[in-house]
Amino acid sequence: MNRLADVAKKKRSALKRIRQAPRRAEVKILARSASRTAVKAARGAIETGAEGAADAVRAAASALDKAVKRGGIHKNAAARKKSRLARRSAKKS
Repeated sequence: MNRLADVAKKKRSALKRIRQAPRRAEVKILARSASRTAVKAARGAIETGAEGAADAVRAAASALDKAVKRGGIHKNAAARKKSRLARRSAKKS
């Protein structure tokens, strides 16, 4: 299916949105995925008591902030995840 079919029937702004939407969705998906991976790595480092657990928590917080900036997740959800990671890290150390 051609996304730009019936070009004459759509406004220029609508055509631009049609072009932008898939690109924005890809950016958001990548940001969300990176933040999930970082959080999972931080949880693993905390549970095993690894040396770099604090660094992993810091990296996860950074990935969450980037995901918020790119619109991948809501800022309150990121704050909640960072808070839970920090509490879990403090409890283990």
